[in-house]
Amino acid sequence: MYLLGIDIGTSSVKSLLLAADSGRSLASVTQEYPVHQPQPGYAEQDPQDWWNAVIHTVRATVAQAAIPAEQIAGIGLSGQMHGVVCLDNGLRPLRPAIIWADTRSKPQVDELLRIGITELAAHAPGPPAAGLMGPTLMWLQAHEPDTLTHTNVVLLPKDYIRLKLTGEPGTDISDAAASWLLDVRSGGWSDWLIEQCGLESRYLPRVDRSAEIVGAVTAGAADALGIPAGIPVVAGCADQPAQALGYGLHQPGTALVTTGTGGQVFMALNQPLIDPKMRFYVFSHALPGRWYAAAAILTGGLALRWLRDTLGLQDRPDAYAHLSALAADTPPGADGLIFLPYLTGERTPHMDPLASGLFLGLRLHHHAGHLARAVMEGVTYALWECLTLVSELHPPERVIISGGATNSPVWRQIQADIFNRPVWLAQGENHACVGAALLAGLGCGIYASFDEAAALLPQPATQVEPDRGHTRFYAEQREIYRGLYARLKDDMHRLSARG
Repeated sequence: MYLLGIDIGTSSVKSLLLAADSGRSLASVTQEYPVHQPQPGYAEQDPQDWWNAVIHTVRATVAQAAIPAEQIAGIGLSGQMHGVVCLDNGLRPLRPAIIWADTRSKPQVDELLRIGITELAAHAPGPPAAGLMGPTLMWLQAHEPDTLTHTNVVLLPKDYIRLKLTGEPGTDISDAAASWLLDVRSGGWSDWLIEQCGLESRYLPRVDRSAEIVGAVTAGAADALGIPAGIPVVAGCADQPAQALGYGLHQPGTALVTTGTGGQVFMALNQPLIDPKMRFYVFSHALPGRWYAAAAILTGGLALRWLRDTLGLQDRPDAYAHLSALAADTPPGADGLIFLPYLTGERTPHMDPLASGLFLGLRLHHHAGHLARAVMEGVTYALWECLTLVSELHPPERVIISGGATNSPVWRQIQADIFNRPVWLAQGENHACVGAALLAGLGCGIYASFDEAAALLPQPATQVEPDRGHTRFYAEQREIYRGLYARLKDDMHRLSARG
């Protein structure tokens, strides 16, 4: 018996087949697609690109696994958070999807912030931010009112795939929680938040439990995917809780620090402990009675990719290993160089889409290795800020690191040194797909509880200890890093207006 997990990411779709009895991944396939930027600050995608990628990856995954498709017992979904897909009465997209990386709604965010932090903290899961569904819908209301007039339902990215699979629109509680329109305490749409945004509840979808069966694969979808009709589909969840479930993280006590394209800190909670200062988010987890603290930076590994391309190394197959080796040969602190990784603005803790990147201390003696090391350290300082804030709610007993940065031995060590604590190296891959597949197993009754499912997953076995010779130095550097934004914010904004 097998479970299919599908993750609709920002840059690609991943599909994975999991053996339900062992938790072993049998095959996985990835298909990339573009992010369109018709204007500076815009980030859009064609939902048809997602569906085409699902068709390709599901067919290829089943073929690669060489299993009878009739033995797929359930399908679970995961996806990029916050995006907006407006559908008409025929459940067809009215326009391209506006995704989380879009910053056009900053004026709407500024309007919401005038409400005041104290009142927002009483109702919202965290601060409003450009790219979240609520502010994006406000922008559409102001600039494309006809779109919302003709909108029958608004879906998040993974829920569009759910619609294509089952013919039934809806969302799950974890994705709804990250829309900035849900009351995470009650689990229902928030009349207060909807009113503050000047929106209507009529186009918000039904909210289901993440492991609930919400339909079955239709004949048309089955024909496109090359699998039998009638396979149960569960609601699935947002990619952050899906990834956490793929690690088996649903109980408090462990923080997960992920450095992928962006960067995230995730920590499960037993109750919705909203940050009174609105510096990060508390969203609903995919499992009942669980929430999680979420802090995010917009530019993680993306900063190293930018450096790779800027140095003309994009065609070099071993470019990242090369940069890692150069950084390893460079002393901590990069000989007086500090990097702010705000290349696309920043979320936690500044919530500022106009923040910008910076190398401070650049001198003639600095070379590519210094730049690489400074980028790795700057991203890690930003994640340290996130981890520090989240730890105020519930100090974690251990920290697991994951994402592309863990492929670099020097970047793993930098994280242990800057966090000033041992970090555990995550095991396995495609965790969001694994989490989605396990939710399908839970919803279909294959697993009696998520504890049973989590017991199948590999546990972190490698620990990276901080270098005590570096931690004191990094503690001093952190304070320099931390003060830069406040001193330079106004200049960043002035320069952004001219960019």
